[in-house]
Amino acid sequence: MTAEQIPEDSNEGPVRRSRGDRQRDAIVKAVRELLEEQSFADLSVSAISERAGVARSGFYFYFDTKYAVLAVIVAEAMEQLDQLTHNYAPREPDEEPAAFAKRMVGNAALVFATNDPIMSACTIAQNTDAQIRELMNDFEDGVIAKIVGLIEQDSGARPISDDISGLVRMLVATTAMTLSHDPAFIGRGEDPQRAVDVLERLWLNALWGGRSG
Repeated sequence: MTAEQIPEDSNEGPVRRSRGDRQRDAIVKAVRELLEEQSFADLSVSAISERAGVARSGFYFYFDTKYAVLAVIVAEAMEQLDQLTHNYAPREPDEEPAAFAKRMVGNAALVFATNDPIMSACTIAQNTDAQIRELMNDFEDGVIAKIVGLIEQDSGARPISDDISGLVRMLVATTAMTLSHDPAFIGRGEDPQRAVDVLERLWLNALWGGRSG
């Protein structure tokens, strides 16, 4: 039976879609794996296709460019962060600012760790690659907008600047570079956890004036 002869309610339809999903997932997985071995700039569609076990034509059936694959991965990271923060729920009445800052930074660190080296590669590469910079800007803009909304709702917040959006943007950028283990932010050969501890204090002091309760 040819493809045109397969009835719409045939069981073969879902099977075909499932195979397509597997191929698409294999491509995304291949990019994740290859980024552990080489930079994104050196990554080719041919290498991705070979690692994923699909033809180049198969790659282009699902993605226009390698940047489109990266966009999917970044979107997944954003969704994961939303889930971890319960879509950036406001600080609970009995939750101290220090605990809130620790939770937010900790969730971001978990997302970076889960998606390492993807997020680290994107964070660093955005300085030299316009398309990656656009992807990361979209990601960061979404995070910033949600955090600004939280701070504006928080009656206990004491931001050190009236420009809350600018302040949060600075904090988010610093957090991203620190969690990507940029030596300029964590030092060389230093324990990254020390930098995370500093991040928590930075958020606490910048948004709540260092208040612990």
